[in-house]
Amino acid sequence: MQTTALGKEPIVVARPLQGATRSLVGLSRDEIGERLKAIGVADKQIKMRVQQVWHWMYHRGVQSFEEMSNVSKDLREKLIAHYEIGRPEIIESLLSEDGTRKWLMRFPDGQDVETVFIPDDDRGTLCVSSQVGCTLTCKFCHTGTQNLVRNLTPQEIVMQVLVARDTLGEWPSPIEGRLLTNIVLMGMGEPLYNFDNVKTAMQVLMDEQGISLSRRRITLSTSGVVPEMKRCGEELGVNLAISLHAVDNKTRSDIMPINNKYPLEELLAACRDYPGASNARRITFEYIMLKGINDSDEDARELVRLLRQYNIPAKVNLIPFNPWPGSGYERSSNNRVRRFSDIIFEAGISAPIRATRGQDILAACGQLKSESQKKRKSEILAEEKRGSVS
Repeated sequence: MQTTALGKEPIVVARPLQGATRSLVGLSRDEIGERLKAIGVADKQIKMRVQQVWHWMYHRGVQSFEEMSNVSKDLREKLIAHYEIGRPEIIESLLSEDGTRKWLMRFPDGQDVETVFIPDDDRGTLCVSSQVGCTLTCKFCHTGTQNLVRNLTPQEIVMQVLVARDTLGEWPSPIEGRLLTNIVLMGMGEPLYNFDNVKTAMQVLMDEQGISLSRRRITLSTSGVVPEMKRCGEELGVNLAISLHAVDNKTRSDIMPINNKYPLEELLAACRDYPGASNARRITFEYIMLKGINDSDEDARELVRLLRQYNIPAKVNLIPFNPWPGSGYERSSNNRVRRFSDIIFEAGISAPIRATRGQDILAACGQLKSESQKKRKSEILAEEKRGSVS
């Protein structure tokens, strides 16, 4: 097996994905049924055959049709000839000193994304990407320095989960005692700008006859795409997290340009009206602590005031800033972060400080960026250097 320099994390050998359009991964049951019908499966057998394929893909986690022992040899041969259920190429697999894992996955068109698994005592959370790059250009976020390349397909979103479970050895699919218990759509990209594909992927992962993740264990994080927030609550019903990061429009617009389109007043009203939000299912507000930008006592008190004004059942996650090359921001001191947290807690609102995880492998919050773009930049610089010498 291949190993990486950091942590010598083994790369799980996977059957490589050859063509995105051939894969059955990420398709709905109806879509799989259409694919089976196209290769000659009789109408009266479609439902049964779909269930068999679904079980092997999402309960057993197989990567080849040859392993589907209760599927007839004739059908297996047809499936092999026309479709596949492989995995993306794993370019890099890193293991942090704190147990965090990061995978760099490449798809057949050459685009790649990063996915992170964060183990804790009571849960294991997979941070999933929804786009290659990002269109939002939040100034504190490494991904925001990479232009949006394209949306990920449902297949590519689901495959991030399959790769994680391959590595963790979680096949057949366990319900009790599994390591990967939660999914957060907090990786590369803005999931509400790719909502249809995200929705399809999450419905596959929530299916009770496969991976069977509860919607209460899935959190979608948005920078504030107000028109899609209600739809997310109504059609998907997952937990909502808001990348807030400032308590006034000027500061938020400076560090998050999306605020110019959907200012705080519109965003907080949409949070108040989010379907399913309650004291039992609070909205999480992500707040990155930037020294001298948004970390004063006054900022903390204004945050409390806003949450009370809009009557939002809320939890605030305080995130120490994770530096990356050229970021231009500094992390608030530990004392400043604790003081900020204390002010919010004293007002009766939960405000835990998120422990920084995976920083040594650039897997912490705000540090993800696809390797293909890093390499393209280095190649361009090398070419320019060669040109200046000649």
